[in-house]
Amino acid sequence: MLGKDKIIFVTKEDHETPSSAELVADDPNDPYEDQGLILPNGDINWNCPCLGGMASGPCGEQFKSAFSCFHYSTEEIKGSDCVDQFRAMQECMQKYPDLYPQEDDDEEKEEQSKDLETTSVEAAVAREEKGSS
Repeated sequence: MLGKDKIIFVTKEDHETPSSAELVADDPNDPYEDQGLILPNGDINWNCPCLGGMASGPCGEQFKSAFSCFHYSTEEIKGSDCVDQFRAMQECMQKYPDLYPQEDDDEEKEEQSKDLETTSVEAAVAREEKGSS
């Protein structure tokens, strides 16, 4: 499997000549340029950096499905009709814990670590009290 990156080696001579690369000016009519999450026409801007890349990757389609459902939901409790889409997204994300770490796991590990520290300290204090009596 090839990666997305390409390594290129450059010589000192390559750096001595001016670059011939041409920069393309920003298109002021580009509908995705400098837009927020929602475009002026009401569509979702999947290129918005605010999505943190969630629209791409192994669960991108599930994310788009769930987010679109929520965005366009007309239910009184917005998104209440999107449970299946969010469930599918969550199930997908659970298959890739390194890409989509769950906050609950981190908090749970911290709690277990604190409990272990507390238990160790309590045991040490109990041993010390036994030894001094």
